[in-house]
Amino acid sequence: MSTPYPFSALVGQDEMKRAILIAAVEPAIGGLLVLGDRGTGKSTAVRGLAALLPKMRAVQGCRYHCDPQAIGGCDDCVHLKQGVRVRTEELAVPVVDLPLGASEDRVLGALDLERALSQGVKVFEPGLLAKAHRGFLYIDEVNLLEDHLVDLLIDVAASGENLIEREGLSLRHPARFVLIGSGNPEEGELRPQLQDRFGLSVEVRTPTDIAERVEVVRRRDAYERDPAAFGAQWAKADAKVRRQILQARDRLGALTVGDDVLQRAAELCVAVGSDGLRGELTLMRAARALAALEGAEAVTLTHLRDVAVSALRHRLRRNPLDDTASGDRIERAVAELWA
Repeated sequence: MSTPYPFSALVGQDEMKRAILIAAVEPAIGGLLVLGDRGTGKSTAVRGLAALLPKMRAVQGCRYHCDPQAIGGCDDCVHLKQGVRVRTEELAVPVVDLPLGASEDRVLGALDLERALSQGVKVFEPGLLAKAHRGFLYIDEVNLLEDHLVDLLIDVAASGENLIEREGLSLRHPARFVLIGSGNPEEGELRPQLQDRFGLSVEVRTPTDIAERVEVVRRRDAYERDPAAFGAQWAKADAKVRRQILQARDRLGALTVGDDVLQRAAELCVAVGSDGLRGELTLMRAARALAALEGAEAVTLTHLRDVAVSALRHRLRRNPLDDTASGDRIERAVAELWA
């Protein structure tokens, strides 16, 4: 297995890194969309997240690595828990890649044909959605994803379950994951129905600062020459970020969002014309996660301000009379409302 590029070694792209950490702390955010120029570290940052995440506890023998503390559970867990004390194990949090050309069987899961032909039994072979349960599902070039796969993702993301009815099989299994998509908007637009499922959206641009560009090239060259040594050099910094994630998860439950902050969130959503109420919910959850990451005792207007653009930029209606970028429109509204 190749050594991933360390998350802590990424240069710049602060909004993207902050959004990734927020998604790691609060899965209820609903995922992250990263759009921008090619070669700006989008895929590198997501793959660095896999090595950064602390391990999770799961039911031993469960194909969907369910949480032992969860009420109920999948069919595997029901069988494993019958009359015995359930065994558990620690597993790496899954970060699963969904290729653009993946078949429905690979994504949803299908009948294990080898066992069906050799043993005459119908056994379900889990797909990518099952493997991503309790983790992250990553789609590079998400704006180029085929429509039939987009439809599948929308259904599963909404329900948290994958329903398979084919080849004589009929079953459900849990499929709750944080959806992360990246892409270059110049190569195609993302369907609005899928775009709405992402909690946060960030835009990344090629750096124009010469010193920053030089540092990016220097670090990348060092990594490619000796990945193991470069990873060891940044191991302490990554361990610090891992502790920050764990501590933030512990703090999250104790943090409340006051009515004054919620009112400001609602005012902003109305001012920018955000559709529905997902904007307020995402603002609240993202501000709370950011406060937890910073070790704050309460969620403040500053936290709300820091996540406003990421939470709302992809929820604005297009105004043909205003060609201002969505991020600029939100920042302008924030300045007017919260001056």
